[in-house]
Amino acid sequence: MNAPHTTPGTPAAQDATFANHQNASFLQACLRQATDHTPMWLMRQAGRYLPEYLATRIKAGNSFMGLATNVEYATEVTLQPLDRYPLDAAILFSDILTVPDAMGLGLSFGAGEGPRFATPVRDEAAVAALAVPDMDKLRYVFDAVTSIRKALTQPDGKSRVPLIGFSGSPWTLACYMVEGAGSSDYRLIKTMLYSRPDLMHRILAINADSVATYLNAQIDAGAQAVMIFDSWGGVLADGAFQQFSLAYTARVLAQLKKTHTDAAGNTIRIPRIVFTKGGGLWLQEMAALDCEVLGLDWTVNLGKARALVGGAEYASGVNGPGKALQGNIDPNVLFAPPAHIATEVARVLDSFGKPYQGTGTGPTHIFNLGHGISQYTPPEHVAALVEAVHSHSRAMRARGA
Repeated sequence: MNAPHTTPGTPAAQDATFANHQNASFLQACLRQATDHTPMWLMRQAGRYLPEYLATRIKAGNSFMGLATNVEYATEVTLQPLDRYPLDAAILFSDILTVPDAMGLGLSFGAGEGPRFATPVRDEAAVAALAVPDMDKLRYVFDAVTSIRKALTQPDGKSRVPLIGFSGSPWTLACYMVEGAGSSDYRLIKTMLYSRPDLMHRILAINADSVATYLNAQIDAGAQAVMIFDSWGGVLADGAFQQFSLAYTARVLAQLKKTHTDAAGNTIRIPRIVFTKGGGLWLQEMAALDCEVLGLDWTVNLGKARALVGGAEYASGVNGPGKALQGNIDPNVLFAPPAHIATEVARVLDSFGKPYQGTGTGPTHIFNLGHGISQYTPPEHVAALVEAVHSHSRAMRARGA
């Protein structure tokens, strides 16, 4: 399905988005072009469910940040799931909270605990001290991107699969920055939001500009798509979501590069993905975002989402072209036996409906989980998932379903 390579200088050669890939299906689906199967990758696909990841982490002093800040280790663990499974994309091994860490908040991961900041942002002075960080403090991330791209490049000069870069959304970063860690009730940040919205808006504006700068630097380093994880957007009330999450995600997207020029002078389109966990309520409003792909959690029906934002008929709508959709099987399905996994895969794929098979653009789907994979997932069940997605989606196309 890759676009043919053409001589530089011709109109077709100017867009080389798919030309240098052995498997460009993920990028094609992001840009709403037909593929011979539904491409897939997994959120947190490089992680604790893989024994080889745990072995590498031990080499890094059993430290998450020891892995993430070491270019060799970050490259190694990014490639591990690709060596085990025929996935259609790689995602940078890093964390959504690297930006506030670079702001000086002191990110750490305790044994058996989630992320924690040594210096939370909870008063006017702390907010006033925030600024877009020096990107040199995140050089380890950009060096890892470049290293991973090099490792993905095969002897024929083509990449095995595309590489996705990412960041947390402005709102999700703010949640951790104010709470100081994960939260069950978001009491501290919501207290600030409702009692001092001026402070909240300042944090979010700085976060948005920081995330945009960070993702653009990942693109410059070699990321071929970028994703914004709005992991905690769904904890907001209607009205608050639009004001404190959606608006600042839009601010990031307005600053992101849509294309990148490669070493040969060709133009590479850079798809942008937005995933809001618990965001199904606001799907139609999210359709106005300047991005190519919307990620969905498992509470959303793909067919209904497609009708709202992803169908061919949407191309003439006021919000511009339809979105590709990404998602959205429940991660806990992976604890069921392989036969049951295959049943659930078929249900998700069938709920999206007939795959687009034209020569232009139309409704497309990227298979993923509705959130990150659990560390307790049996690796062999992931193999069953990948096989079921690829085989069922090819069968759907073969029968014109």
